[in-house]
Amino acid sequence: MKDLIEYIAKALVDNPDAVCVNELEGEQTSVMELKVAKEDLGKVIGRQGRTARAMRTILNAASAKLRKRAVLEILE
Repeated sequence: MKDLIEYIAKALVDNPDAVCVNELEGEQTSVMELKVAKEDLGKVIGRQGRTARAMRTILNAASAKLRKRAVLEILE
């Protein structure tokens, strides 16, 4: 899951070296913390949050297959 979010984020941004994904895993839920360069933050979020919502939808579909719950947090 971490690799999936990292792959999508690196494809969206201008500075892929600054992309950092941290996974905090619990029993039922995994939290993915995504950090990008400040100038790339708008590209990851998208207009009215559409890109971020799409990334969360993909993450939820992938995590449902593993019977877990995953949450994507975009950090500044």
